Amino acid sequence: MVHIRIPHLYDDLEKSIAKLEHDQASIVKSRSVVDEALQSDEPLYGINTGFGALANKRVGKEQLKQLQRNLILSHSVGVGDLVPRELSRLMLALKIHALGLGYSGISQKTFKRLVYFWKHDLIPAVPEKGSVGASGDLAPLAHMALPLIGYGSFWNEEGTEVMPAEKVLSEHGIEALDLQPKDGLSLINGTQLMSAYGAYVLEKSLNLMKAADLVAAMSLEALQGSIKPFDERLYRIRPHAGSQQVARNIRQLLVESEILESHRHCGKVQDPYCLRCVPQVHGASRDGLRYCCKVVETELNAVTDNPLVFENGDIISGGNFHGQPLALALDHAKIALAEFASISERRTYLLLEGHDGLPELLMEETGINSGFMIPQYTAAALVSENKVLCHPSSVDSIPTSLGQEDHVSMGSIGALKLLEVYENVEQVLAIELFTAAQALDFRKPLRPGRGVEIAHRFIRDAIPYATTDHYFKDDINRAVELLQERSVVAKVEQELARLV
Repeated sequence: MVHIRIPHLYDDLEKSIAKLEHDQASIVKSRSVVDEALQSDEPLYGINTGFGALANKRVGKEQLKQLQRNLILSHSVGVGDLVPRELSRLMLALKIHALGLGYSGISQKTFKRLVYFWKHDLIPAVPEKGSVGASGDLAPLAHMALPLIGYGSFWNEEGTEVMPAEKVLSEHGIEALDLQPKDGLSLINGTQLMSAYGAYVLEKSLNLMKAADLVAAMSLEALQGSIKPFDERLYRIRPHAGSQQVARNIRQLLVESEILESHRHCGKVQDPYCLRCVPQVHGASRDGLRYCCKVVETELNAVTDNPLVFENGDIISGGNFHGQPLALALDHAKIALAEFASISERRTYLLLEGHDGLPELLMEETGINSGFMIPQYTAAALVSENKVLCHPSSVDSIPTSLGQEDHVSMGSIGALKLLEVYENVEQVLAIELFTAAQALDFRKPLRPGRGVEIAHRFIRDAIPYATTDHYFKDDINRAVELLQERSVVAKVEQELARLV
């Protein structure tokens, strides 16, 4: 099997599914164990029994297929907005990969249909709310499975509207499936909603961490901050890996800086923490996200449904579906990401105060112009919102299934909030990016460090210098696009050196 890693998440999943399309030996092998077990009269959870609190109720052989169909229909109770199409697509890919590991016992026909959906870009529409992150993401995954039996909806190609699954299946000339014993349980048990959100955000965060360092370096230069707090010797004697990486990035970005040389002997003793402690703050967030990546990667390559099927014929009912490992990591990721925005907003504020020759609000004529005053309001609002979003979801638990499922992770709630936090952080960093670019223009003709200069020149091709008030929302949107496209960091790495 292909091992899925966050840095090349999408390529790895493509490879895994391509392999499973042609080699389904693991599916056939695990299914044979289920088929053999069905010949006995032993109670098998969710295969010939009810679910959750109904686990002690036996189901007759003539009703086993109906049991699986009922499971999908009864658990499709999700509410709220739909999960974005690209995240639903990721959920589908992760479910295929997990089933392909060969411990779920799903029937080959059902598995092939999931692969067909993927191959033809038929992405089920999934409501985002309804999971408590314990017996897997039951409601969301039930909605993902609905089109298999002719219910539910698919996204259109643009992700702008949904279409009835029955209609789409008819257009493809295929009929709804008759689920086999255990199929339904294999489909809806699992942590693919939580995993998808975690992997999606963390993959993006790998670039955002570099962008945060670059933007901080721009502000440091614009504010004529000191390079001394980034001295390598400081990080040898407090050797946190994240801090070492950030300090190295800043030193690299400031190579050949004329601005640094111009104030090297200015007599200023210390900069505010938002400049001086960038390695400590950004670095701690990097280390936190590194832990989160490790947990999520483990989950991406794990089997998280129940019961699980083993080669020797054992079918074991356990708790691999419980989302607690993910719930804790996703809460941690929220906090780690939020700190990038928290310190970024402080640097943005500092840029507006008129330090070391910069005009207040970064415009020469204020009064008639508000200058860059109000974008900082937006950054402050988003940082404050993140404080609420970062309340840990994993500290809550409400019993379900008549008390059978008496501790739940609420990791799905943390997952949804993680994406909101990430998007807020992206906006806050974008505001600092175009604010720092404006401030750097006032340092001319002195040149900043090579990395900062490359970034500044690139930004100026997209966002012009502002002489008067204008529709700043366009600047924010374009700055966000530069971060989302990963183009600023890519340009610096292309012309200077790779950031870590």
